[in-house]
Amino acid sequence: MDAQSYSTALADLRTMRDQIKKTRATLAKQEADRDKLIVQLASYPKAKAERVAQAAGLGMADVVALAPALAPDSLAPHDAPQPPTAEPSTAEATPEAAPPPQQQAAAAPAMTTAAVRPAPPAVPADPAALQAPGTTQTPRELPAIPAGASGDAWLAPTPGLASTRPNFTQQARSTVFLDTTTGILVHRNQTHHLDLADRSAADILTAVFHTIPDGVERIYITAGDPWHQGADRHPYLRDAVAAWLNAPTPGWRTDTGRGRDRMAGHFVHARNPVGRYQRDNSDHHVEIRSVGEWFDVDGDDPATVRDAFVLLWQALRRHWPDAVLMGSPSQTGRDLWTRTIPTRGQHAEGFPVLSEDLRGLLHATAGQGRNELITPPRVPEQLPQLVEYDRTFAYAKHTWKSPVGTPRRITAHTFAAWSEKEQMRALYGCGHWQVRVTVPDGWNHVGLLPAPAPGDRAWHYPATPGATFTTWAGGPEIHTALANPLQPWKIEILDGILWEDGKPLDDWAKKLKETWTNLSAQAHFQGDPQQARAAHLASRAVRSILLYGIGSFAQRPRMVTGTTPRTLERDVPPDAEIIGFDNELITWQKPTGFSRDPNAHPEWAAAIWSGARAALLTQRHRDDDTYAGALHTPPGSVVAFRTDALYLTQPHTWPYHHQPGDYLLRGHLTGPLAAPTTEEELLTLRNAGRASLTTGQEA
Repeated sequence: MDAQSYSTALADLRTMRDQIKKTRATLAKQEADRDKLIVQLASYPKAKAERVAQAAGLGMADVVALAPALAPDSLAPHDAPQPPTAEPSTAEATPEAAPPPQQQAAAAPAMTTAAVRPAPPAVPADPAALQAPGTTQTPRELPAIPAGASGDAWLAPTPGLASTRPNFTQQARSTVFLDTTTGILVHRNQTHHLDLADRSAADILTAVFHTIPDGVERIYITAGDPWHQGADRHPYLRDAVAAWLNAPTPGWRTDTGRGRDRMAGHFVHARNPVGRYQRDNSDHHVEIRSVGEWFDVDGDDPATVRDAFVLLWQALRRHWPDAVLMGSPSQTGRDLWTRTIPTRGQHAEGFPVLSEDLRGLLHATAGQGRNELITPPRVPEQLPQLVEYDRTFAYAKHTWKSPVGTPRRITAHTFAAWSEKEQMRALYGCGHWQVRVTVPDGWNHVGLLPAPAPGDRAWHYPATPGATFTTWAGGPEIHTALANPLQPWKIEILDGILWEDGKPLDDWAKKLKETWTNLSAQAHFQGDPQQARAAHLASRAVRSILLYGIGSFAQRPRMVTGTTPRTLERDVPPDAEIIGFDNELITWQKPTGFSRDPNAHPEWAAAIWSGARAALLTQRHRDDDTYAGALHTPPGSVVAFRTDALYLTQPHTWPYHHQPGDYLLRGHLTGPLAAPTTEEELLTLRNAGRASLTTGQEA
């Protein structure tokens, strides 16, 4: 390309930019007009949600969210895809094969009535239905809200604690990128070669500050994982990491924290630890962190990683002029979100934080991703193939509606007193429900709702016909169980928490999605391979900002890690758990409960996770007028769920438009293959499938 062609192309690009802006503005106006028209239609007494949804090209849930008066009178799946009326000639030609004719006959009449009802007096759940596969242990019992006034008090927000827009600007930290295998250090536009000796924390600090005497506040390790050295001398990887972090660092001591983003002490993590140090007799602080917190590095040199962070910062600045990259994606995500809190209107005074009791309940009853391996005889001993589908940027799909305000408690008695339409409106809203679940007779597919299993925060998904269990679940999962495309489940409401519908995360998520889209486009169209790779890494970092930002809203009870000399073993806190020791130090950790975090909103994380789990089962693609998900596959063809991914025994022609939530084909391995029985075996097959698909695409 010569100079004239370059100038012409720039002019064309500017014209296209202006046309895109006009088109987006026109589309936004048309969508607003459409929403107003839906609200007007809802005033007609005989208006039906399914007809309005069809005319608008929206799902029923979207229409009901805009016009609650259109909530259907029952959970009959008006919007659900109908099963085929005839058997396909081959399963390969039509992957979404029909269920057996006898199942169709049994399911059809059952789906004309709602399966929601008030709960009878509580009876013990069937222990056999609750047991995790391959164990005879009794599952843990989930907490419940106390009866009466003491339980009602749980719903009052924490006094004097709310999320508000910050009135300060974050300060950027001077950062370097270091490959501890090669000793290559990148600082701004300069590259240095360091002698790291034994690659201890002391060696790294000495070498970096000898090379850059002006000072650095953050050291990202891009390769080498120095904290894993000596791992063969420890029973667990965490022990090796703790020993590396707590080894002597002459001239430095463990940081005790400072500033508004106060973080004290080391963070012991098997893969992505954080070492925090403060220079003796000085206020100079520095962190040693893994870049793996942001994205997976596949042999990328420090300069490429540096470029990825620069591109990320530049892209975020288009939406947040005061954006600063903090130490982790979760810190960055929450800081950016606080800068979208409105300064006027309904929530200008902030979003109140739930009571500690209610946060504890959500912590114990609202799990995150679905991770389940389905083994023979529920799948064939020999799999014909293993196909991996991963939902692209999945959580970004479920941020458009979130609970806000002070919640209401909905007891079984209150729920029973409502009309069926009021019950349906509540289940379509932002709620968290304690339910007794019964798997219907004749069910031959995957489980739909999580049940507590033995182990801390462990869940499994009962699918045996007739199995009964008590659990907590979000609205998206409840109405998926009631209106799934196969057969409604029996759901009995025991208790519930219901919030107003709001959009506290919508602006934040839209900006991150646009940033992700722009960086992904740069990665695709960039002619320079290094810059293309940097843009790809930056797009993965945006995913981490949203993913871990949502996770940080959950605000788990904090764990403090500390060390005590072996000679003072009696000084180890009595409520601490010893997680490692050597000849000199004992490393321990202890819970400290919930902090007074103004940005703790586990109700938002729980709602998003519930929506994501439901979408793994069934998800409508409006533009293509089709559905995707586990329930749209033949029985016995689902091998595993892993957070946002499905592993199947046959491929499907689900639409993929590079949009959040779309199912992307990530791996394809032809068989016959022995069905995996452990997570390690599944991951081995997954990696082989990804490599096989990549090879096939390159060929």
